Amino acid sequence: MTARFVSPLAAALARFLEFKRRRGYLYNRPELTLRQFDRFVAACAKRDASWKLHEVILAWLASRPGRQAVSVSYEMAVIRQFWIYVRRVHPARCRVEVRWPKLPTKTSFVPHVLTKSDVHTLLRAASKLKRPHFRRVLYRALLLMLYCTGLRIGEALRLRIGDVDLRRDVIFVAEFKGRARWVPFRRSLSREFERYLRARRAFSGSDPRPDDPFFVINGGRRLLPNAAGQVLRRMFRMTGLKPSIDRGGPRAYDLRHTFAVHRLTRWYRARVDLHARLPWLSAYMGHLDLLGTETYLTATPELLALVARRFHHRFVGDRRQ
Repeated sequence: MTARFVSPLAAALARFLEFKRRRGYLYNRPELTLRQFDRFVAACAKRDASWKLHEVILAWLASRPGRQAVSVSYEMAVIRQFWIYVRRVHPARCRVEVRWPKLPTKTSFVPHVLTKSDVHTLLRAASKLKRPHFRRVLYRALLLMLYCTGLRIGEALRLRIGDVDLRRDVIFVAEFKGRARWVPFRRSLSREFERYLRARRAFSGSDPRPDDPFFVINGGRRLLPNAAGQVLRRMFRMTGLKPSIDRGGPRAYDLRHTFAVHRLTRWYRARVDLHARLPWLSAYMGHLDLLGTETYLTATPELLALVARRFHHRFVGDRRQ
């Protein structure tokens, strides 16, 4: 990001961000948190010239009610690191310790792992989307990319035409929340992308250039996450996978969880060495280590049955022999 911080803490925030990155941290998501906090501090300072940092921090943490406690906890951890940095560099600003609230650091949220039947149902829902007709092909291609490759929805929507190589059947994903990577896919998915690109060309009326966005809406503009998320939520509700009122049910991000669980299930069926294969999955999904991948390995009844069967054959079967 190139935008400057704007609050009275601008210089300290910029130096803190530089300090973290010189230590080797990417610090992309925390930077967003710091910039949100910076705007809040600027507004507070404009209203009250006698503002105090410890009070502003608590006010900011409480400024968006209704959010999950674990989300607030993550943001608090970033600001707490900034507070420690400021206290060390400018102790006069931090004479009063913040009464940091005790919040959970782990979420109790359980992702929704879709079945293959659920995915087919979503694809049928995509074929019923209304005008323009291009939306049907667009959301079919997006759903298939998310389910078949496990890309984050943000990664998929940032792709450019040149990032999707249909001759080699591979996607280049720029660095985001981990590392840049190449994501190979099957030829059957490549044919789906070819169909999408033909529809995209007819919709925009011109051949796309390598730097043009892969997923577009009216006027050739990049499809943004908020717009895509709204349509996908509507599709989940249309198909009965998500309640019409409650926030429960699957989210677009659960397609990434589904990809990981389905891949693990197929490996269990094939009786492969999971210890050898899990690093493959971690690299494919763009994680820095296996701990990041573990988050996506939700136990399902089908997966548990396969694990139990393998355990039975390995130990009970050996004993009988």
